[in-house]
Amino acid sequence: MPDHDAGTRALSDAQIQHFIDDGFVRIDQAFPHALAQEARSILWRDLGCVPDRPATWTQPVVRLGMYAERPFVEAANTSVLHAAFDQLVGAGRWLPSTAMGTFPVRFPSEDDPGDTGWHVDTSFDWEKPNFMDWRVNVTSKGRALLMLFLFSDVGEDDAPTRIRAGSHLDVARMLAPHGEAGLALRDLVELFPQTKARPEIMATGDAGTVYLCHPFLVHAAQPHRGKQPRFLAQPPLLPREPLRLDRQPEVSSPVEIAILKALA
Repeated sequence: MPDHDAGTRALSDAQIQHFIDDGFVRIDQAFPHALAQEARSILWRDLGCVPDRPATWTQPVVRLGMYAERPFVEAANTSVLHAAFDQLVGAGRWLPSTAMGTFPVRFPSEDDPGDTGWHVDTSFDWEKPNFMDWRVNVTSKGRALLMLFLFSDVGEDDAPTRIRAGSHLDVARMLAPHGEAGLALRDLVELFPQTKARPEIMATGDAGTVYLCHPFLVHAAQPHRGKQPRFLAQPPLLPREPLRLDRQPEVSSPVEIAILKALA
């Protein structure tokens, strides 16, 4: 995995402020286009359909799991991403990714994919059989970042992830009264309409683009109206140590600062 100096800066002060205020930052060319191409070849192998034969693309979305092959691990561990993790989460406070996933591969289709509701990605109680019982708490137990890795070029018609900018602040306020236990996804879903006034951003970009998102950012899928399948991974960045809301300001991470801003 690439080494980097702890003092290396991948993000400007303005980008870090954007992350605190809007809940995400986009990094272009975060990993090489060639790695994206290698990874897509492996994913096509497992999809059970043929790249240049749209007649074989029979489902609007096919979900593939975690991949630990070299192109995936290298894409997750470039020096620019490691430096950005240090800036957003704190040096030494996150774990390098050893696998990449999951992959909701979206195909051009008139059919409803059935998974386009607004949500946040949960971070603990994953052992419960019903995903609606998985939970999130105000210190984002188990997740340091939500990440969107674009493994194909994604334009506005190619089912880009929809992001409600600034919604992470609303979610922090929803979670705060519930302490360490937090809320289950089934309870949070009832509250997400409170975020509908937030500006909606499309997570577009060329293959190799990565969106680093606050773990509380509300986002949603959408149907694919373009021509080529969309390949995207949405792995978590795992914390090495829990997020804390009682640090001194000078050592608080932007992830923590955003939560504190919401609760101030």
